[in-house]
Amino acid sequence: MQLEDHLGDIIGKARAMSGVAAGPAAQAAGLDEAAFAKLEETGDPAGRPIHFEALAKLIGLHPAKLAGIAAGWLPAAPDLSQWHELRVFASTGEGLTVNCFLAWDEVSREAALFDTGLAAQPVLDCLTENGLTLRHIFITHSHWDHVEALPKFREAWPKARVHSGSKSAPVEQRNKSSEILHLGGLRVTHRETPGHAEDGVTYLIGNWQEDAPHVAVVGDAIFAGSMGRGNPDYSLARQKVREQILTLPPATLICPGHGPLTTVAQEQAHNPFF
Repeated sequence: MQLEDHLGDIIGKARAMSGVAAGPAAQAAGLDEAAFAKLEETGDPAGRPIHFEALAKLIGLHPAKLAGIAAGWLPAAPDLSQWHELRVFASTGEGLTVNCFLAWDEVSREAALFDTGLAAQPVLDCLTENGLTLRHIFITHSHWDHVEALPKFREAWPKARVHSGSKSAPVEQRNKSSEILHLGGLRVTHRETPGHAEDGVTYLIGNWQEDAPHVAVVGDAIFAGSMGRGNPDYSLARQKVREQILTLPPATLICPGHGPLTTVAQEQAHNPFF
């Protein structure tokens, strides 16, 4: 297991989104510019000490948490047996790996897909093997890697309802305020989490058997130890993560669009952006 973003990625993201040039950041880190550029590229400090306190303060990160990333922090792998009817699918292409998630109700066999990833067939096979009916497709945001396989799912399951936070989506696909959708005994709600994308949405899946914690499918709003770039609005992206994701119960399972799964408690304790 490895994080979606290594130490250099995190520093580079925070520096760019904070508008800090490489020269001052290198000076704060106690490195020459060539060594700092190599750090951002590879995440490897090559044995050089880094002044985390000064660097983190300059680019808006938490110093101790950033040092923790440098020391090799990883989230504890969750025991997915708590969520009997939850599956994680990772597909690879165009130099990246993206996650999508399938959840279903054990009794009704009704299923929902959260994002589509790049490859439909593994999910379609899982639906068939488990005798499931795909009722809903929830899109966390409309960036291509999260919707690439949508046409194949719509072809295979034309009656599945698509849900999106995009204002340009057809009216029947747009998320409705305070809407609660039932998937047999499961309940799906949503919270708006724009910033990385204007149509960013986090979906919450609750009412699992045996009182398993809620599952939050967050797209690229937050990763284990990092976050998606604040493309339209960095400050809004961080604000929405704080307000809408990190206020969830600590045991909530966070399912990001890239990288390993994590929990609210682990991100509160270890994510240097928060």
